[in-house]
Parts: sequence; structure tokens; C-alpha cells
Amino acid sequence: MAVPKRKMSRSRTRHRKAQWLKTAAPTTTTCPRCKSTMRPHIPCTVCGTYKGVQVLDVE
Repeated sequence: MAVPKRKMSRSRTRHRKAQWLKTAAPTTTTCPRCKSTMRPHIPCTVCGTYKGVQVLDVE
């Protein structure tokens, strides 16, 4: 069973854990029909179209 030889310092631990906060913002594209921002590869939540085809009933 692996056991650490030395105690890991507080600064080294915190330096490693600080990388969890650096996440990238999600990518967005514009809908070709209504020109609103949307996630790629998902139907538009405003107009309900995906690749020019109406797939969702949006009221």
C-alpha cells in the first residue's frame, strides 16, 4: 500500500486545488433563423429549430 513519505505542504495542496476553478466558458453560436445565442448541436430554445427544421413547439 502506497504511503506518502512527506507531508504535502499547505501551499502545494492549495495550488493544485486552485486549478478546479479555472473552467472555460461554454461555447455559443448564433441561430441562423432568429439570431439569438445558443449552444452548438442543440435545438434553439427561442425559436425551436435545429439545422433549419422545426423540432420543438415554442410558444
